Amino acid sequence: MALVNIKIEGISYQVESGMTILEAAKACGYEIPSLCAFNHGECNLASCRVCLVEATGARGLVASCVYPVAEGMEIRISSPAAVEARRNSVELLLSNHNKNCQQCDKNGQCELLYVAQLTGARDDAFAGSYSERHIDRIAPALVRDTSKCILCGRCVERCKNAHGLGILGFENRGFNTFVAPAENRSFADSPCIQCGQCVNVCPTGALMENSEIGKIDAAFKAGKHVIVQAAPAVRAALGEEFGYPIGTPVTGKMIAALRRLGFERVYDVNFGADLTIMEEGTELLGRLTNGGVLPMITSCSPGWINYAEYNYGDLLPHLSSCKSPHQMQGAIIKSYWAEQNGIAPEDVFVVSVMPCVAKKFEKEREQEKVNGIADVDAVITTRELARMIKRSGILFNRLPDEEWDQDIMGDYSGAGVIFGVTGGVMEAALRTVYYKLTGKEKEAITFEEVRGHEAGIREASIDINGTVVNVAIASGMKSAKVLLDEIREGKSKYQFIEIMGCPGGCINGGGQPYVRSCFLPNESDDILDTYKEKRAKALYTEDERQVIRQSHNNPQIIELYEKYLGEPNSHKAHELLHTSYAAREGFNELD
Repeated sequence: MALVNIKIEGISYQVESGMTILEAAKACGYEIPSLCAFNHGECNLASCRVCLVEATGARGLVASCVYPVAEGMEIRISSPAAVEARRNSVELLLSNHNKNCQQCDKNGQCELLYVAQLTGARDDAFAGSYSERHIDRIAPALVRDTSKCILCGRCVERCKNAHGLGILGFENRGFNTFVAPAENRSFADSPCIQCGQCVNVCPTGALMENSEIGKIDAAFKAGKHVIVQAAPAVRAALGEEFGYPIGTPVTGKMIAALRRLGFERVYDVNFGADLTIMEEGTELLGRLTNGGVLPMITSCSPGWINYAEYNYGDLLPHLSSCKSPHQMQGAIIKSYWAEQNGIAPEDVFVVSVMPCVAKKFEKEREQEKVNGIADVDAVITTRELARMIKRSGILFNRLPDEEWDQDIMGDYSGAGVIFGVTGGVMEAALRTVYYKLTGKEKEAITFEEVRGHEAGIREASIDINGTVVNVAIASGMKSAKVLLDEIREGKSKYQFIEIMGCPGGCINGGGQPYVRSCFLPNESDDILDTYKEKRAKALYTEDERQVIRQSHNNPQIIELYEKYLGEPNSHKAHELLHTSYAAREGFNELD
Protein backbone atom coordinates (compact mmCIF):
# COMPACT_ATOMS: atom_id res chain seq x y z
CA MET A 1 0.00 0.00 0.00
CA ALA A 2 1.39 3.42 -0.98
CA LEU A 3 2.11 5.88 1.82
CA VAL A 4 1.36 9.59 1.95
CA ASN A 5 2.86 12.27 4.17
CA ILE A 6 0.47 14.25 6.33
CA LYS A 7 0.61 16.47 9.39
CA ILE A 8 -1.72 16.32 12.36
CA GLU A 9 -1.50 19.25 14.76
CA GLY A 10 1.80 20.18 13.09
CA ILE A 11 3.43 16.77 13.61
CA SER A 12 4.50 14.75 10.55
CA TYR A 13 3.20 11.22 9.92
CA GLN A 14 3.13 8.67 7.14
CA VAL A 15 -0.15 6.85 6.61
CA GLU A 16 -1.67 4.55 4.03
CA SER A 17 -3.10 6.17 0.95
CA GLY A 18 -6.87 5.74 0.76
CA MET A 19 -7.44 6.10 4.49
CA THR A 20 -10.03 8.53 5.71
CA ILE A 21 -8.83 11.28 8.04
CA LEU A 22 -10.62 9.50 10.89
CA GLU A 23 -8.76 6.24 10.21
CA ALA A 24 -5.43 8.00 9.72
CA ALA A 25 -5.82 9.95 12.95
CA LYS A 26 -6.58 6.73 14.85
CA ALA A 27 -3.47 5.11 13.40
CA CYS A 28 -1.40 8.09 14.56
CA GLY A 29 -2.77 8.07 18.10
CA TYR A 30 -5.74 10.45 17.89
CA GLU A 31 -9.37 9.60 18.62
CA ILE A 32 -11.53 12.16 16.83
CA PRO A 33 -14.98 12.27 18.48
CA SER A 34 -17.35 10.48 16.15
CA LEU A 35 -20.40 8.25 16.00
CA CYS A 36 -19.17 5.73 13.46
CA ALA A 37 -15.69 4.68 14.57
CA PHE A 38 -16.77 2.89 17.74
CA ASN A 39 -18.57 0.01 16.05
CA HIS A 40 -17.49 0.11 12.40
CA GLY A 41 -20.90 1.84 12.28
CA GLU A 42 -21.41 0.87 8.62
CA CYS A 43 -22.53 4.46 8.09
CA ASN A 44 -21.00 6.28 5.15
CA LEU A 45 -23.53 9.09 5.11
CA ALA A 46 -21.48 11.54 7.22
CA SER A 47 -24.83 12.95 8.26
CA CYS A 48 -24.17 13.48 11.96
CA ARG A 49 -21.21 15.85 11.37
CA VAL A 50 -19.74 14.97 14.76
CA CYS A 51 -16.22 14.26 13.45
CA LEU A 52 -15.51 17.63 11.79
CA VAL A 53 -11.88 18.75 11.44
CA GLU A 54 -9.90 21.31 9.50
CA ALA A 55 -7.83 20.06 6.57
CA THR A 56 -5.77 21.90 3.98
CA GLY A 57 -7.13 21.64 0.46
CA ALA A 58 -10.69 21.51 1.72
CA ARG A 59 -13.29 24.24 1.67
CA GLY A 60 -14.16 24.71 5.31
CA LEU A 61 -14.51 21.91 7.84
CA VAL A 62 -14.79 18.31 6.63
CA ALA A 63 -16.30 15.13 8.01
CA SER A 64 -13.24 13.06 8.83
CA CYS A 65 -15.13 9.75 8.54
CA VAL A 66 -15.45 10.09 4.76
CA TYR A 67 -12.80 12.62 3.71
CA PRO A 68 -9.63 10.89 2.39
CA VAL A 69 -6.09 11.90 3.27
CA ALA A 70 -3.85 13.33 0.54
CA GLU A 71 -0.14 13.98 0.14
CA GLY A 72 0.95 17.00 2.16
CA MET A 73 -2.40 17.41 3.92
CA GLU A 74 -2.34 19.27 7.22
CA ILE A 75 -5.08 18.36 9.67
CA ARG A 76 -6.19 20.26 12.73
CA ILE A 77 -8.39 18.45 15.22
CA SER A 78 -8.13 20.82 18.16
CA SER A 79 -8.46 24.18 16.43
CA PRO A 80 -11.11 26.44 18.00
CA ALA A 81 -13.22 26.22 14.85
CA ALA A 82 -13.14 22.39 14.79
CA VAL A 83 -13.82 22.06 18.52
CA GLU A 84 -16.77 24.44 18.34
CA ALA A 85 -18.18 22.82 15.20
CA ARG A 86 -18.13 19.33 16.74
CA ARG A 87 -19.82 20.65 19.88
CA ASN A 88 -22.49 22.39 17.81
CA SER A 89 -23.12 19.21 15.81
CA VAL A 90 -23.76 17.21 18.96
CA GLU A 91 -25.90 20.00 20.42
CA LEU A 92 -28.07 19.94 17.31
CA LEU A 93 -28.56 16.20 17.74
CA LEU A 94 -29.46 16.68 21.40
CA SER A 95 -31.97 19.42 20.51
CA ASN A 96 -34.29 16.82 18.93
CA HIS A 97 -33.47 13.93 21.25
CA ASN A 98 -35.54 12.43 24.05
CA LYS A 99 -33.21 12.82 27.01
CA ASN A 100 -34.89 10.50 29.53
CA CYS A 101 -31.51 8.84 30.01
CA GLN A 102 -32.29 7.34 33.42
CA GLN A 103 -35.10 5.26 31.87
CA CYS A 104 -33.20 4.26 28.73
CA ASP A 105 -31.94 0.70 28.38
CA LYS A 106 -28.88 2.08 26.58
CA ASN A 107 -27.86 4.04 29.68
CA GLY A 108 -24.15 3.41 30.18
CA GLN A 109 -23.73 2.29 26.57
CA CYS A 110 -25.02 5.38 24.74
CA GLU A 111 -22.60 6.73 22.17
CA LEU A 112 -24.47 10.01 21.86
CA LEU A 113 -24.02 10.69 25.57
CA TYR A 114 -20.36 9.69 25.25
CA VAL A 115 -19.60 12.16 22.46
CA ALA A 116 -21.68 14.81 24.24
CA GLN A 117 -19.34 14.49 27.19
CA LEU A 118 -16.26 14.51 24.95
CA THR A 119 -17.30 17.63 23.08
CA GLY A 120 -18.72 19.49 26.07
CA ALA A 121 -22.13 19.74 24.40
CA ARG A 122 -24.91 21.59 26.22
CA ASP A 123 -28.36 20.00 26.05
CA ASP A 124 -30.16 23.35 25.95
CA ALA A 125 -27.99 25.13 23.38
CA PHE A 126 -30.72 24.93 20.74
CA ALA A 127 -34.36 25.08 21.78
CA GLY A 128 -37.36 24.42 19.57
CA SER A 129 -39.96 21.91 18.48
CA TYR A 130 -39.42 18.16 18.56
CA SER A 131 -40.14 15.84 15.67
CA GLU A 132 -43.28 13.72 15.95
CA ARG A 133 -42.59 10.62 18.03
CA HIS A 134 -43.28 7.12 16.70
CA ILE A 135 -43.04 4.12 19.05
CA ASP A 136 -43.39 0.52 17.87
CA ARG A 137 -43.68 -2.11 20.61
CA ILE A 138 -45.92 -4.51 18.70
CA ALA A 139 -43.27 -6.96 17.46
CA PRO A 140 -42.24 -9.65 20.00
CA ALA A 141 -38.52 -9.03 19.45
CA LEU A 142 -37.93 -5.33 18.75
CA VAL A 143 -38.87 -1.86 19.96
CA ARG A 144 -38.43 1.29 17.85
CA ASP A 145 -38.56 4.77 19.40
CA THR A 146 -37.92 7.58 16.92
CA SER A 147 -37.59 10.17 19.70
CA LYS A 148 -34.16 8.72 20.42
CA CYS A 149 -33.09 8.31 16.79
CA ILE A 150 -30.32 10.59 15.47
CA LEU A 151 -30.78 9.56 11.80
CA CYS A 152 -27.24 8.18 11.53
CA GLY A 153 -28.34 5.37 9.18
CA ARG A 154 -26.24 2.67 10.82
CA CYS A 155 -29.24 0.35 11.22
CA VAL A 156 -30.16 0.84 7.57
CA GLU A 157 -26.67 -0.15 6.45
CA ARG A 158 -26.39 -3.15 8.79
CA CYS A 159 -29.61 -4.63 7.43
CA LYS A 160 -28.27 -4.28 3.89
CA ASN A 161 -24.76 -5.54 4.65
CA ALA A 162 -25.71 -8.52 6.82
CA HIS A 163 -28.82 -9.68 5.01
CA GLY A 164 -29.15 -7.88 1.71
CA LEU A 165 -32.44 -6.53 3.02
CA GLY A 166 -33.85 -3.03 3.22
CA ILE A 167 -36.29 -3.34 6.09
CA LEU A 168 -35.38 0.07 7.51
CA GLY A 169 -35.15 3.30 5.56
CA PHE A 170 -35.65 7.04 5.82
CA GLU A 171 -39.28 8.14 5.75
CA ASN A 172 -40.28 11.74 4.87
CA ARG A 173 -37.83 14.61 4.43
CA GLY A 174 -36.33 17.49 6.37
CA PHE A 175 -37.39 18.00 9.98
CA ASN A 176 -40.02 15.27 9.61
CA THR A 177 -37.52 12.54 8.64
CA PHE A 178 -37.49 9.35 10.69
CA VAL A 179 -36.21 5.79 10.29
CA ALA A 180 -38.79 3.02 9.93
CA PRO A 181 -39.91 0.05 7.88
CA ALA A 182 -41.69 1.12 4.70
CA GLU A 183 -44.78 3.29 5.28
CA ASN A 184 -43.92 3.48 9.00
CA ARG A 185 -45.16 -0.06 9.54
CA SER A 186 -44.46 -2.00 12.69
CA PHE A 187 -41.68 -4.55 12.59
CA ALA A 188 -44.53 -7.02 13.14
CA ASP A 189 -46.18 -5.94 9.87
CA SER A 190 -43.03 -5.93 7.75
CA PRO A 191 -40.84 -8.76 6.43
CA CYS A 192 -38.27 -8.08 9.16
CA ILE A 193 -36.54 -11.29 10.30
CA GLN A 194 -36.21 -9.77 13.83
CA CYS A 195 -32.55 -10.76 14.16
CA GLY A 196 -31.64 -7.63 16.14
CA GLN A 197 -28.52 -6.75 14.17
CA CYS A 198 -29.93 -3.22 13.84
CA VAL A 199 -30.07 -3.03 17.66
CA ASN A 200 -26.41 -4.01 17.88
CA VAL A 201 -25.28 -0.99 15.84
CA CYS A 202 -27.76 1.64 17.04
CA PRO A 203 -25.76 4.27 18.96
CA THR A 204 -28.72 5.28 21.16
CA GLY A 205 -31.85 3.62 22.55
CA ALA A 206 -33.84 4.15 19.36
CA LEU A 207 -33.75 0.41 18.65
CA MET A 208 -33.87 -2.10 21.49
CA GLU A 209 -35.02 -5.62 22.27
CA ASN A 210 -38.55 -5.95 23.61
CA SER A 211 -37.78 -6.73 27.24
CA GLU A 212 -39.55 -9.64 28.93
CA ILE A 213 -38.11 -9.15 32.42
CA GLY A 214 -41.57 -8.02 33.57
CA LYS A 215 -43.05 -11.39 32.50
CA ILE A 216 -40.54 -13.21 34.71
CA ASP A 217 -41.27 -10.94 37.66
CA ALA A 218 -44.99 -11.68 37.23
CA ALA A 219 -44.37 -15.45 37.07
CA PHE A 220 -42.42 -15.35 40.33
CA LYS A 221 -45.18 -13.28 41.92
CA ALA A 222 -47.83 -15.75 40.72
CA GLY A 223 -46.02 -18.66 42.38
CA LYS A 224 -45.14 -20.47 39.16
CA HIS A 225 -42.37 -23.07 38.99
CA VAL A 226 -39.93 -20.81 37.15
CA ILE A 227 -37.23 -22.78 35.32
CA VAL A 228 -34.36 -21.13 33.45
CA GLN A 229 -32.19 -22.45 30.64
CA ALA A 230 -29.20 -20.64 29.13
CA ALA A 231 -27.77 -20.95 25.61
CA PRO A 232 -24.06 -21.72 25.04
CA ALA A 233 -23.22 -18.33 23.49
CA VAL A 234 -24.43 -16.51 26.62
CA ARG A 235 -21.59 -17.83 28.81
CA ALA A 236 -19.05 -16.63 26.24
CA ALA A 237 -20.24 -13.01 26.42
CA LEU A 238 -22.05 -12.32 29.71
CA GLY A 239 -18.78 -11.50 31.47
CA GLU A 240 -18.33 -8.47 29.21
CA GLU A 241 -21.21 -6.82 31.06
CA PHE A 242 -19.19 -7.08 34.29
CA GLY A 243 -15.78 -5.94 33.07
CA TYR A 244 -14.28 -9.26 31.98
CA PRO A 245 -12.18 -9.28 28.78
CA ILE A 246 -14.08 -10.32 25.66
CA GLY A 247 -13.93 -14.09 25.24
CA THR A 248 -13.90 -14.90 28.96
CA PRO A 249 -16.25 -17.81 29.71
CA VAL A 250 -18.21 -17.22 32.93
CA THR A 251 -20.33 -20.38 33.06
CA GLY A 252 -20.00 -21.07 36.79
CA LYS A 253 -20.69 -17.51 37.88
CA MET A 254 -23.65 -17.27 35.52
CA ILE A 255 -25.17 -20.38 37.08
CA ALA A 256 -24.61 -18.96 40.57
CA ALA A 257 -26.25 -15.67 39.56
CA LEU A 258 -29.30 -17.45 38.10
CA ARG A 259 -29.77 -19.38 41.34
CA ARG A 260 -29.57 -16.20 43.38
CA LEU A 261 -32.21 -14.63 41.14
CA GLY A 262 -34.58 -17.29 42.45
CA PHE A 263 -34.99 -19.77 39.58
CA GLU A 264 -36.14 -23.21 40.76
CA ARG A 265 -33.93 -25.08 38.30
CA VAL A 266 -30.97 -23.84 36.27
CA TYR A 267 -30.35 -25.85 33.10
CA ASP A 268 -27.99 -25.68 30.15
CA VAL A 269 -29.52 -25.48 26.66
CA ASN A 270 -26.57 -27.62 25.56
CA PHE A 271 -28.75 -30.56 26.62
CA GLY A 272 -31.34 -29.32 24.12
CA ALA A 273 -28.57 -28.98 21.53
CA ASP A 274 -27.60 -32.61 22.04
CA LEU A 275 -31.26 -33.56 21.69
CA THR A 276 -31.46 -31.53 18.48
CA ILE A 277 -28.50 -33.41 17.02
CA MET A 278 -30.10 -36.75 17.78
CA GLU A 279 -33.28 -35.71 16.00
CA GLU A 280 -31.64 -33.74 13.18
CA GLY A 281 -28.89 -36.30 12.56
CA THR A 282 -31.46 -39.07 12.33
CA GLU A 283 -33.57 -36.96 10.00
CA LEU A 284 -30.57 -36.32 7.73
CA LEU A 285 -29.65 -40.01 7.60
CA GLY A 286 -33.24 -40.81 6.74
CA ARG A 287 -33.22 -38.37 3.86
CA LEU A 288 -29.86 -39.65 2.60
CA THR A 289 -30.92 -43.30 2.62
CA ASN A 290 -34.59 -42.99 1.70
CA GLY A 291 -34.47 -40.43 -1.09
CA GLY A 292 -35.74 -37.53 0.99
CA VAL A 293 -35.59 -33.84 0.05
CA LEU A 294 -31.96 -32.70 -0.19
CA PRO A 295 -30.09 -30.67 0.70
CA MET A 296 -31.46 -30.62 4.22
CA ILE A 297 -31.01 -27.25 5.92
CA THR A 298 -30.67 -26.63 9.66
CA SER A 299 -33.60 -25.00 11.46
CA CYS A 300 -32.30 -23.74 14.82
CA SER A 301 -31.93 -20.05 13.86
CA PRO A 302 -35.32 -18.26 14.04
CA GLY A 303 -34.05 -15.27 12.06
CA TRP A 304 -33.18 -17.62 9.23
CA ILE A 305 -36.57 -19.34 9.51
CA ASN A 306 -38.31 -15.97 9.20
CA TYR A 307 -36.24 -15.15 6.13
CA ALA A 308 -37.05 -18.51 4.52
CA GLU A 309 -40.79 -18.16 5.11
CA TYR A 310 -40.83 -14.67 3.62
CA ASN A 311 -38.54 -15.24 0.65
CA TYR A 312 -38.17 -18.95 -0.11
CA GLY A 313 -41.53 -20.52 0.61
CA ASP A 314 -40.96 -22.99 -2.19
CA LEU A 315 -37.84 -24.32 -0.41
CA LEU A 316 -39.40 -24.94 3.01
CA PRO A 317 -39.42 -28.76 2.49
CA HIS A 318 -35.61 -28.53 2.57
CA LEU A 319 -35.65 -27.32 6.18
CA SER A 320 -35.20 -29.79 9.00
CA SER A 321 -38.44 -30.16 10.93
CA CYS A 322 -36.55 -30.00 14.23
CA LYS A 323 -37.37 -27.28 16.72
CA SER A 324 -34.47 -25.20 17.97
CA PRO A 325 -32.63 -26.49 21.10
CA HIS A 326 -34.30 -24.21 23.67
CA GLN A 327 -37.76 -24.99 22.28
CA MET A 328 -37.04 -28.72 22.41
CA GLN A 329 -35.79 -28.44 25.97
CA GLY A 330 -38.77 -26.32 26.95
CA ALA A 331 -41.06 -29.02 25.60
CA ILE A 332 -39.22 -31.68 27.63
CA ILE A 333 -39.37 -29.55 30.79
CA LYS A 334 -43.14 -29.12 30.43
CA SER A 335 -43.71 -32.81 29.70
CA TYR A 336 -41.12 -35.24 31.08
CA TRP A 337 -39.74 -32.99 33.85
CA ALA A 338 -43.22 -31.89 34.90
CA GLU A 339 -44.44 -35.52 35.01
CA GLN A 340 -41.42 -36.62 37.05
CA ASN A 341 -42.08 -33.87 39.57
CA GLY A 342 -45.87 -34.17 39.67
CA ILE A 343 -46.44 -30.65 38.35
CA ALA A 344 -49.06 -29.58 35.79
CA PRO A 345 -47.46 -28.15 32.61
CA GLU A 346 -49.46 -24.94 32.92
CA ASP A 347 -47.83 -24.31 36.32
CA VAL A 348 -44.34 -24.43 34.84
CA PHE A 349 -42.86 -21.19 33.50
CA VAL A 350 -39.83 -21.70 31.26
CA VAL A 351 -37.36 -18.86 30.73
CA SER A 352 -34.68 -19.02 28.03
CA VAL A 353 -31.58 -16.81 28.22
CA MET A 354 -30.55 -16.29 24.62
CA PRO A 355 -28.00 -14.34 22.59
CA CYS A 356 -30.77 -13.79 20.06
CA VAL A 357 -33.77 -11.45 20.00
CA ALA A 358 -35.51 -13.45 17.25
CA LYS A 359 -36.06 -16.19 19.85
CA LYS A 360 -38.64 -13.85 21.38
CA PHE A 361 -40.60 -14.15 18.13
CA GLU A 362 -39.96 -17.88 17.79
CA LYS A 363 -41.55 -18.78 21.13
CA GLU A 364 -44.78 -17.05 20.03
CA ARG A 365 -45.26 -19.28 16.98
CA GLU A 366 -48.31 -21.54 17.11
CA GLN A 367 -46.12 -24.37 15.78
CA GLU A 368 -44.02 -24.13 18.97
CA LYS A 369 -46.82 -25.27 21.26
CA VAL A 370 -47.80 -28.73 22.51
CA ASN A 371 -51.50 -29.18 23.29
CA GLY A 372 -51.90 -25.43 23.22
CA ILE A 373 -49.16 -24.85 25.80
CA ALA A 374 -46.08 -22.88 24.71
CA ASP A 375 -42.75 -24.68 25.06
CA VAL A 376 -41.11 -21.47 26.33
CA ASP A 377 -42.83 -18.63 28.16
CA ALA A 378 -40.21 -15.87 28.20
CA VAL A 379 -36.97 -15.13 26.40
CA ILE A 380 -34.42 -12.67 27.73
CA THR A 381 -31.18 -11.68 26.05
CA THR A 382 -27.69 -11.77 27.50
CA ARG A 383 -28.05 -8.03 28.07
CA GLU A 384 -31.37 -8.46 29.88
CA LEU A 385 -29.87 -11.10 32.17
CA ALA A 386 -27.09 -8.65 33.04
CA ARG A 387 -29.72 -6.03 33.93
CA MET A 388 -31.51 -8.49 36.20
CA ILE A 389 -28.27 -9.36 37.97
CA LYS A 390 -27.29 -5.72 38.43
CA ARG A 391 -30.70 -4.59 39.72
CA SER A 392 -30.62 -7.41 42.29
CA GLY A 393 -27.38 -6.15 43.80
CA ILE A 394 -25.51 -9.35 43.00
CA LEU A 395 -21.75 -8.77 42.82
CA PHE A 396 -21.13 -10.99 39.81
CA ASN A 397 -17.33 -10.95 40.04
CA ARG A 398 -17.45 -12.28 43.62
CA LEU A 399 -19.76 -15.21 42.89
CA PRO A 400 -18.47 -18.77 43.28
CA ASP A 401 -18.43 -21.08 40.28
CA GLU A 402 -21.39 -23.43 40.53
CA GLU A 403 -22.66 -26.35 38.44
CA TRP A 404 -25.88 -26.84 36.46
CA ASP A 405 -28.73 -28.73 38.07
CA GLN A 406 -28.19 -32.41 37.32
CA ASP A 407 -31.65 -33.92 37.54
CA ILE A 408 -32.93 -35.33 34.25
CA MET A 409 -31.10 -32.90 31.95
CA GLY A 410 -27.88 -31.80 33.59
CA ASP A 411 -25.33 -33.50 31.33
CA TYR A 412 -24.21 -32.15 27.99
CA SER A 413 -21.54 -32.84 25.41
CA GLY A 414 -18.92 -30.66 23.78
CA ALA A 415 -20.95 -30.94 20.59
CA GLY A 416 -23.78 -29.04 22.24
CA VAL A 417 -21.44 -26.24 23.34
CA ILE A 418 -20.28 -25.31 19.85
CA PHE A 419 -23.84 -24.68 18.62
CA GLY A 420 -23.19 -21.01 19.41
CA VAL A 421 -20.62 -20.61 16.61
CA THR A 422 -21.33 -20.62 12.91
CA GLY A 423 -20.37 -24.10 11.70
CA GLY A 424 -20.97 -25.56 15.16
CA VAL A 425 -24.32 -27.18 14.38
CA MET A 426 -22.78 -28.74 11.28
CA GLU A 427 -19.80 -30.10 13.20
CA ALA A 428 -21.95 -31.43 16.03
CA ALA A 429 -24.20 -33.21 13.53
CA LEU A 430 -21.25 -34.66 11.61
CA ARG A 431 -19.80 -36.15 14.80
CA THR A 432 -23.00 -38.13 15.30
CA VAL A 433 -23.64 -38.89 11.62
CA TYR A 434 -20.09 -40.26 11.37
CA TYR A 435 -20.83 -42.66 14.23
CA LYS A 436 -24.20 -43.68 12.79
CA LEU A 437 -22.67 -44.49 9.40
CA THR A 438 -19.49 -46.21 10.61
CA GLY A 439 -20.42 -47.66 14.00
CA LYS A 440 -17.34 -46.08 15.56
CA GLU A 441 -16.21 -42.69 16.77
CA LYS A 442 -14.10 -40.46 14.55
CA GLU A 443 -10.52 -40.64 15.79
CA ALA A 444 -9.94 -36.91 15.34
CA ILE A 445 -13.15 -35.67 16.86
CA THR A 446 -13.17 -32.19 15.29
CA PHE A 447 -14.13 -31.25 11.75
CA GLU A 448 -11.80 -28.29 11.23
CA GLU A 449 -12.97 -27.79 7.64
CA VAL A 450 -16.35 -26.45 8.77
CA ARG A 451 -14.99 -24.02 11.36
CA GLY A 452 -14.61 -20.26 11.02
CA HIS A 453 -16.38 -17.22 12.44
CA GLU A 454 -16.07 -14.98 9.40
CA ALA A 455 -18.97 -14.10 7.13
CA GLY A 456 -19.39 -15.74 3.75
CA ILE A 457 -19.79 -19.36 2.66
CA ARG A 458 -17.67 -22.32 3.72
CA GLU A 459 -17.97 -25.71 2.09
CA ALA A 460 -16.46 -29.15 2.55
CA SER A 461 -16.75 -32.70 1.28
CA ILE A 462 -16.70 -35.21 4.12
CA ASP A 463 -15.91 -38.86 3.28
CA ILE A 464 -17.60 -41.05 5.89
CA ASN A 465 -16.83 -44.70 5.27
CA GLY A 466 -17.22 -44.24 1.52
CA THR A 467 -20.25 -42.00 1.76
CA VAL A 468 -19.33 -38.48 0.66
CA VAL A 469 -21.41 -35.77 2.28
CA ASN A 470 -21.10 -32.35 0.68
CA VAL A 471 -21.84 -29.61 3.18
CA ALA A 472 -21.96 -25.82 3.26
CA ILE A 473 -22.19 -23.23 6.03
CA ALA A 474 -23.47 -19.66 5.78
CA SER A 475 -24.29 -16.96 8.31
CA GLY A 476 -26.12 -13.77 7.47
CA MET A 477 -28.83 -13.88 4.83
CA LYS A 478 -26.68 -12.15 2.24
CA SER A 479 -24.48 -15.26 2.16
CA ALA A 480 -27.37 -17.69 2.59
CA LYS A 481 -29.13 -16.25 -0.46
CA VAL A 482 -26.35 -17.58 -2.72
CA LEU A 483 -26.89 -21.14 -1.49
CA LEU A 484 -30.67 -20.84 -1.62
CA ASP A 485 -30.68 -19.54 -5.18
CA GLU A 486 -28.52 -22.52 -6.20
CA ILE A 487 -31.11 -24.89 -4.72
CA ARG A 488 -33.94 -23.05 -6.44
CA GLU A 489 -32.09 -23.28 -9.78
CA GLY A 490 -31.36 -27.01 -9.30
CA LYS A 491 -27.61 -26.41 -9.14
CA SER A 492 -26.86 -27.26 -5.52
CA LYS A 493 -24.26 -29.97 -4.94
CA TYR A 494 -24.82 -30.23 -1.19
CA GLN A 495 -26.61 -32.75 0.99
CA PHE A 496 -26.52 -30.72 4.20
CA ILE A 497 -26.44 -26.95 4.77
CA GLU A 498 -26.16 -24.96 7.99
CA ILE A 499 -27.59 -21.45 7.97
CA MET A 500 -27.37 -18.97 10.85
CA GLY A 501 -29.23 -15.67 10.85
CA CYS A 502 -26.50 -13.54 12.42
CA PRO A 503 -23.05 -13.12 10.83
CA GLY A 504 -20.71 -15.28 12.88
CA GLY A 505 -23.55 -17.21 14.47
CA CYS A 506 -25.08 -16.88 17.94
CA ILE A 507 -21.91 -15.40 19.44
CA ASN A 508 -22.79 -12.28 17.42
CA GLY A 509 -26.51 -12.44 18.09
CA GLY A 510 -28.71 -9.37 18.38
CA GLY A 511 -29.01 -9.84 22.15
CA GLN A 512 -25.31 -10.03 22.98
CA PRO A 513 -23.37 -7.29 24.83
CA TYR A 514 -22.54 -4.27 22.70
CA VAL A 515 -19.00 -4.07 21.38
CA ARG A 516 -18.05 -0.40 21.40
CA SER A 517 -14.36 0.49 21.42
CA CYS A 518 -15.10 3.69 23.35
CA PHE A 519 -16.39 1.64 26.29
CA LEU A 520 -13.61 -0.98 26.12
CA PRO A 521 -10.42 0.92 27.03
CA ASN A 522 -8.57 -2.27 28.04
CA GLU A 523 -9.19 -4.11 24.76
CA SER A 524 -6.84 -3.95 21.79
CA ASP A 525 -7.48 -1.55 18.92
CA ASP A 526 -8.55 -4.42 16.67
CA ILE A 527 -11.32 -5.63 19.01
CA LEU A 528 -14.04 -4.71 16.51
CA ASP A 529 -12.46 -7.21 14.13
CA THR A 530 -11.59 -9.93 16.66
CA TYR A 531 -14.44 -10.07 19.19
CA LYS A 532 -16.28 -12.83 17.33
CA GLU A 533 -13.13 -14.93 17.18
CA LYS A 534 -12.57 -14.47 20.93
CA ARG A 535 -16.13 -15.44 21.82
CA ALA A 536 -15.90 -18.45 19.51
CA LYS A 537 -12.65 -19.56 21.14
CA ALA A 538 -14.38 -19.60 24.54
CA LEU A 539 -16.88 -22.16 23.22
CA TYR A 540 -14.34 -24.29 21.37
CA THR A 541 -12.20 -24.36 24.53
CA GLU A 542 -15.15 -25.59 26.59
CA ASP A 543 -15.80 -28.27 23.97
CA GLU A 544 -12.21 -29.45 24.33
CA ARG A 545 -12.55 -29.68 28.11
CA GLN A 546 -15.57 -31.99 27.95
CA VAL A 547 -15.08 -35.71 28.54
CA ILE A 548 -18.11 -36.42 26.32
CA ARG A 549 -17.91 -34.59 22.98
CA GLN A 550 -20.60 -36.31 20.91
CA SER A 551 -24.31 -35.81 21.46
CA HIS A 552 -25.17 -39.49 21.14
CA ASN A 553 -22.90 -40.31 24.09
CA ASN A 554 -24.67 -37.98 26.54
CA PRO A 555 -25.94 -40.46 29.18
CA GLN A 556 -29.00 -38.37 30.06
CA ILE A 557 -29.94 -38.12 26.39
CA ILE A 558 -29.71 -41.91 26.16
CA GLU A 559 -31.85 -42.23 29.30
CA LEU A 560 -34.43 -39.78 27.96
CA TYR A 561 -34.95 -41.90 24.86
CA GLU A 562 -35.01 -45.16 26.82
CA LYS A 563 -37.53 -43.96 29.40
CA TYR A 564 -39.64 -41.45 27.51
CA LEU A 565 -39.14 -40.77 23.81
CA GLY A 566 -38.40 -44.27 22.53
CA GLU A 567 -36.00 -43.42 19.73
CA PRO A 568 -35.02 -40.41 17.62
CA ASN A 569 -37.78 -39.33 15.22
CA SER A 570 -40.32 -41.51 17.03
CA HIS A 571 -43.98 -40.50 17.10
CA LYS A 572 -43.60 -39.01 20.58
CA ALA A 573 -40.41 -37.21 19.56
CA HIS A 574 -42.25 -35.67 16.62
CA GLU A 575 -45.09 -34.54 18.87
CA LEU A 576 -42.74 -32.73 21.23
CA LEU A 577 -39.58 -31.87 19.29
CA HIS A 578 -40.57 -31.15 15.70
CA THR A 579 -42.35 -28.26 14.04
CA SER A 580 -43.62 -27.00 10.69
CA TYR A 581 -43.29 -23.89 8.54
CA ALA A 582 -45.53 -21.80 6.34
CA ALA A 583 -44.75 -19.41 3.52
CA ARG A 584 -45.55 -15.79 4.30
CA GLU A 585 -46.11 -12.81 2.06
CA GLY A 586 -42.74 -11.91 0.58
CA PHE A 587 -41.16 -8.73 -0.69
CA ASN A 588 -38.54 -7.53 -3.12
CA GLU A 589 -34.97 -7.82 -1.91
CA LEU A 590 -32.22 -5.41 -2.79
CA ASP A 591 -30.31 -6.20 -5.93
